[in-house]
Amino acid sequence: MATSRTALPDDLLINASDEVLKRQDLVLTALGRRPADRLLRVGRLLDVHTRTWLDDQEIVIKGRRIAYVGPAGSYAGEVSERLSEPDLAAVPGFGEAHKHIESSHLTPEWEAALVMPHGVTWTCEASHEFSNVNGARNLEFWLEARRRGSPMKIFPLPGSAVPPTAYEWGGGWFGYDEQKAFLSESLMVAGLDEVMDWPSISDPGNPSYDRLWGMIGATFEQRGVVEGHGAGLRDMASINAFAAAGLASDHEGWFLDEIWQKLLHGLFIELRPHSLPEVIRGLIDKELTDWSQIALVTDDRSASDTLKIGATDHNVRLAIENGLAPEIAIQCVTLNPARHMRLTPWVGSIAPGRFADFVLLSDVASLSIEKVWADGRPVSEGATFIGVRPEIDWPQWATRTVKIDRTVTADDFRIEAPPNRTTVNAALLRPFHWHDDFITMELPVEDGAVQRDPARNVTKFSIVDRFSGEAKVSRMFWLGTGPRTPETALASTLGHDKHNIWTVGSSDEAMAMAVNALNEQQGGWALVSGGKILARVRYEVGGLMTARSAEALDAEMQALYAAGAGIDWMYEPTFSPRWWPGFPERLSFATLTCSPWRWVLVAPSELAPEGFVNVLTGKTHPIVW
Repeated sequence: MATSRTALPDDLLINASDEVLKRQDLVLTALGRRPADRLLRVGRLLDVHTRTWLDDQEIVIKGRRIAYVGPAGSYAGEVSERLSEPDLAAVPGFGEAHKHIESSHLTPEWEAALVMPHGVTWTCEASHEFSNVNGARNLEFWLEARRRGSPMKIFPLPGSAVPPTAYEWGGGWFGYDEQKAFLSESLMVAGLDEVMDWPSISDPGNPSYDRLWGMIGATFEQRGVVEGHGAGLRDMASINAFAAAGLASDHEGWFLDEIWQKLLHGLFIELRPHSLPEVIRGLIDKELTDWSQIALVTDDRSASDTLKIGATDHNVRLAIENGLAPEIAIQCVTLNPARHMRLTPWVGSIAPGRFADFVLLSDVASLSIEKVWADGRPVSEGATFIGVRPEIDWPQWATRTVKIDRTVTADDFRIEAPPNRTTVNAALLRPFHWHDDFITMELPVEDGAVQRDPARNVTKFSIVDRFSGEAKVSRMFWLGTGPRTPETALASTLGHDKHNIWTVGSSDEAMAMAVNALNEQQGGWALVSGGKILARVRYEVGGLMTARSAEALDAEMQALYAAGAGIDWMYEPTFSPRWWPGFPERLSFATLTCSPWRWVLVAPSELAPEGFVNVLTGKTHPIVW
């Protein structure tokens, strides 16, 4: 896989020395002393700096950049090609201040083909997913598609959560030296991905304290942006402490009062769709006039959901539907995130020096997208991507990331009872259990092993390490999740944020079969029932993504959902109304260890030998006693 910069045809990547040469050329082109490549004349153009619509404008392009913007006919230089769209309105290419491309489950070149027809031309990749799988080659992975000619600009933010807590390991480890190297290597690196481990930031005694503050320090040294994650931090002291730490943003706000207080304390607010309607209406009611501290972000959205509802364009339409002026909503996905991420020299507006990325609308109020341009050329017509999609044969460091050098067996999931017991006390969790204490329940013992209790919604949940080759296993009982159907198990390598294998099942044999299937296919999903594999979804890149089209991936996901519809899934209501009964896809997020989680299950480690640990205090507890 070629990574050499010497063969670059143009400014595909931002490099300081190349940037000077590019700017010198743009200066002379803007003055008409050098010829331009093409000129696009549009009926209207939105200047996002002033929220002003300008009629009958021309955009002059040199290479992949804008050299000149002005009234039609005002450019005096030579132009090789002239095009006109008199019935369309041009707005800047949309950008994401906070997005996990891994959550689309597509590699970057296929992600571009999916989202660019929706207006997205640049993304700040919050990379603590692939970072946790292969931290050493993280930057190489995110820049490769661009090196090969993809029109999508990906600005990587190396993950702060590598590992997510001191009680997790494998795949990557980032500290001061690693972050300094990332920021020094490329101007595309915009800062530090969301700092989620608040206990480590706020407690000098936490074992991750020095590592995280080292990464923050390295980011400050390079003038990068430190992104935050303030889930559950709503009291005045915590909000002040969060801002004092230099964590510049929060995308975890759910409630208007919380978001308002965070705005008042200098935080940049990144609104996700699930809280956007109420918050937008509330901020309008509060007569907010300056929206420059707000962006609309996607965070996590699968390819299947993007095919259904759209990408960043969905967020903009949702804001407009809830009363926000279209010009402000567009500003929230263009100039605002570019300013916050300190990327305005390259993206965020239709202005000289920026990449020639724009969205051409037939109707502004409904955000009807006719065409999208990126790097000075059309990349979509209607819903069809027509840009460059490089063919990348991802190497083994990206495709052989599930490292299990043995066959996992049913005995790996057996939970031994203390001798001569017919019942035991057991520690239980359930999805999104954010309480200070874990759940306890008395469970039966048969043949020396502690048993599930489906009549009380109790099944078995396990984490299998996929990094050491040893397949170290932690296991315990969970409440209100997994299959009630006998001899059934579900397993996945998609388990935020460490992305070990998790499996949940009504039998140990089925759990072993599902895990072995994932090892064979190098990641994704596996559903087992009755001794057979009912459905598979393949994430062969990092165990998180596939190098296929969104439509091909969605077909596999729909087959998995269809097979899952025949299983009786346990369910109990949790905090979030997003997680409905049925196929428990929510479990991919139930393994998070960041705030506001307390007791969690992770792969066994020296600090948590059984994998059961309180990430706030470091306290451990037996699974059964």
